[in-house]
Amino acid sequence: MISEEKRRVLELFKEGRRLYTMQKFAEARDAFARAIAIDKEDGPSRIYHTRCKHYIENPPQPGWDGVFVMKEK
Repeated sequence: MISEEKRRVLELFKEGRRLYTMQKFAEARDAFARAIAIDKEDGPSRIYHTRCKHYIENPPQPGWDGVFVMKEK
């Protein structure tokens, strides 16, 4: 069984991913930020939060399939 705190993080992550795939990056970033506020060590939310910030500044090309391509190491 998972804690109520972890359940909330998972719900926020799921919502963030839904918004992310819809290219609603600012809203997705906010959902991931709320998850991180609950669990600062939640790696997936931290990764997607960073990706959202990237796509807000650099929108993906038309036909984007949701895949993040790293440009640097």
